Amino acid sequence: MLLNDIDAIIIGGPTASGKTEIAHELAKLLNTEIISADSMCVYKFMNIGTAKPSLEKRKEIKYHMIDIVLPNEYFDVYMYVEKAKNLIKAIKEKGKIPIVVGGTYLYIQALLYGLPQTSEPDFELRKKLENIANKKGLNFLYQKLKTIDKDYAKKIGPQDKKRIIRALEVFINTGKPFSSFHQWKTPKLNVLGFYTNLTQEELNKNIEKRTIYMIEQGLELECINLLCLGYENAMTSSQAIGYKEMIPYIKGKISLEEAISNIVKNTKEYASRQRRWFQKTGFIPIRSLEDIKNHLLSLGL
Repeated sequence: MLLNDIDAIIIGGPTASGKTEIAHELAKLLNTEIISADSMCVYKFMNIGTAKPSLEKRKEIKYHMIDIVLPNEYFDVYMYVEKAKNLIKAIKEKGKIPIVVGGTYLYIQALLYGLPQTSEPDFELRKKLENIANKKGLNFLYQKLKTIDKDYAKKIGPQDKKRIIRALEVFINTGKPFSSFHQWKTPKLNVLGFYTNLTQEELNKNIEKRTIYMIEQGLELECINLLCLGYENAMTSSQAIGYKEMIPYIKGKISLEEAISNIVKNTKEYASRQRRWFQKTGFIPIRSLEDIKNHLLSLGL
């Protein structure tokens, strides 16, 4: 096998597991470009809470799918896959192997296996469901989803407002659970897949440290800026972990300690789901860049 036979190298893994740093160093080693697979890094003005690569790093290596839409603009997995596929093709045409890095496993899954052939978006129904979530709480809709599609509900978790509403929308319009449209069989891309394999204890410690670091770096001011720009009620971006927990603190409803505790709790829960998903992919577990280099050498690449 030749490196040129590979469509992309994927480096996935839970949040705060070091995958972005590993991907950056690998990109320098291979003289290539990086395609982000993070559903929140696509939004402008959301830098600290999403742990985007620094501007210095983005000068060293070309990053794609970062800062491409405003926080109140619509963006979904369909749009991501279309753009990512075109980027992979363009980077390959330069004689380089693109590196896809991120923890949004639904993006990676759709990129590899294609998109489920569900009903067309129903924005009117979606708005009604969003209004119900605002009035009765997101957990009310999540419990409804659990009764009709337990597997998908477990997969996305109770905080993923966008996907909870989309799954209910599809069920109401088709009478079929959202998960029934998902057929993951043969990958559409030839990839080398890796994931950062930290223990849950290691992840928890990293998450706690990173949360404090984000606060020290100015997460509160970043949230205030988003509020001043009028992005509080943007359906997807406002649900990003780190932002949705800080807003009640900024409004004086909870203490900073409570906000930090909520960020840590929600991040740990999301990281656990990410970790379980990547462990089932067949991707190669790694802990450092050396693990990838050794694997490439073993393949004669």
